[in-house]
Amino acid sequence: MSAKKRATALLATAALTLAAGAGAGQPRSSDNAAGAEVSEYQRDVERYPQAALDANAAMAGPDLDSNPHVFMTVLEPKNQDDDRRAVVILDILRKALDKYKDYRAAEADGYRVFLPKVAQPQYHFTNSRYAFAAAFLFNPGHPTSLLYKKTREGYELQGALFTAPKDATKKQLDERIPLSVARWHEHVNMCMPAKDTPAQKVNWKEFGLSGSIATRDACAQAGGRWIPQVFGWMVNVYPFETDPDKIWGH
Repeated sequence: MSAKKRATALLATAALTLAAGAGAGQPRSSDNAAGAEVSEYQRDVERYPQAALDANAAMAGPDLDSNPHVFMTVLEPKNQDDDRRAVVILDILRKALDKYKDYRAAEADGYRVFLPKVAQPQYHFTNSRYAFAAAFLFNPGHPTSLLYKKTREGYELQGALFTAPKDATKKQLDERIPLSVARWHEHVNMCMPAKDTPAQKVNWKEFGLSGSIATRDACAQAGGRWIPQVFGWMVNVYPFETDPDKIWGH
C-alpha cells in the first residue's frame, strides 16, 4: 500500500483528531513490514532496546540541556492563543486517560508495556496503531505511549508521550503542541557498537544513549555505527499535575 493510500485510510478513521499536525512528515515505504504497518518509532525501539532504556533513564535526569544525547526545543514566548490551545489539548487528553488509570484497560485497548521485567524509572505502554498514525497527524486523545510507575499492585498512570516524525520542522511541532508551552525533545548523537559484536563485549559506558561517545569522529575511532537521531521527536505530558511546568515535562 502506498504512503498516500495509508494516509487516506488513517484520515478516514481519525474521528476525534485535531488535524493541525497533518503535514508533519510521512512514513517511509519500509514502514509496511511483513504486511503490518510499523512506525519509525517502533522500528527504532525494537532495533535498539538498550537505547530505549537509556532514553527513558535520561528523561528522568536533572539537567537535560547538558546531556549530549538529548536535544530540546527552546520555549518560545508565551501567548494567549497557545495557552488556549494547550487547555483544549489537556482537556481531551485527561478525558482519554481517565480509564487508563487502570493499566489493564490500556492493555485491552492495544497498549503494550516495553520490557516489563527490566527495572525502569518509568514504564512505557505503547500503542502500535497510534504510533503509526502519529506520523501523519496529531490526536491529543491517542498518545503514542502511556507512562506508568511500577507498584505492588501493578502500574500507576503518570502521563503520556506523543511522538512526531524525525524530519518534523519546528512549525510542525508547534502545530501539534505549542513550543511556547512544551519542550519537544529528540535523542541524538548515538554511537552503537559494530554489528555482530557479542553483547558481553559491549562497553555501554561508551556506546548508546548513556555512553561517553557523542561525536561522529569519536564513534568512527571506536569502530562504531553512528546514528544522528533515533526514535523521532517526543514530548512527555503529565496532565494530572497541578504545576504547569510539571504538566508539560520541563
